[in-house]
Amino acid sequence: MSHGTPPGDFLRARREALKPHDVGLPEHGRRRVRGLRREEVAMLAGVSSDYYIRLEQGRENSPSHQVLDAVAQALKLDAEAADHLNRLCLTPSQRPRDRGETGISPQLLQLMDGWDHTPAFVIGPALDIMAGNSLATALHSGFDAFDNLARMVFVDPAGREFYQEWERAAHSCVAELRAAYGYDPASARIAEVVAELSDRSEEFAAIWRLHDVKSKSQEGKHLKHPQVGDLHIAFAAFTVNGAPHQQLVVYQAEPASPTATAFDTLRALATPPTTPRTATAPAADPA
Repeated sequence: MSHGTPPGDFLRARREALKPHDVGLPEHGRRRVRGLRREEVAMLAGVSSDYYIRLEQGRENSPSHQVLDAVAQALKLDAEAADHLNRLCLTPSQRPRDRGETGISPQLLQLMDGWDHTPAFVIGPALDIMAGNSLATALHSGFDAFDNLARMVFVDPAGREFYQEWERAAHSCVAELRAAYGYDPASARIAEVVAELSDRSEEFAAIWRLHDVKSKSQEGKHLKHPQVGDLHIAFAAFTVNGAPHQQLVVYQAEPASPTATAFDTLRALATPPTTPRTATAPAADPA
């Protein structure tokens, strides 16, 4: 993903994204560096320039929470980005060894099958579709494969027609991948997905370099299905108990709305799923 260290890459990207006036510093003349200087971040954080340079270069192995919090404040990080920075600075021995089961439990599959009015699917940290019910499969039938959300957004031609707010969907996917990467920077599956999409999509590569971090939001979505047209949905994402590397995603329509009617039409078109309903993409690396 990079020739630097995970925390160093993150700090550099967020430092370069800021302007002096963003942090209350004067800006005189032409600057030779993009964003803030390392010395300016160090001053704002109350640490020595040498210490901050070592931190950004990956030569400081055990920064304290107090220092990281001060750096986060200097860089105007929100709470989620600050937590991400702290996770990136964990040593391998400090990371959880067991993040839960790698498969989908039969009980969860049965639960999703029972929601015949609601598309539901399970994703792994690399945004692989690990399982889905028949309505979720029908909802995404316009794609070449219902296998990985990031690939579907950036590579599949259907993505730009399906996601009516494509730029928001694109930034959201990458920010979710960044958040998952913070929990497991050594994940082979995340590295594989990032390498593939960076190679196939310049837009993905550019957004990935921003180092924005955001877990899956609860905002509504505007989708367009090739057979039933516009869909305005609400959705929720839940961590799967016993498998914290998995998320259950549920789409909902307002009762008696055009989207609810469209879901009824999709349900009539859906092919009953076989068991298990797992995607063909590799399972996400649980590490």
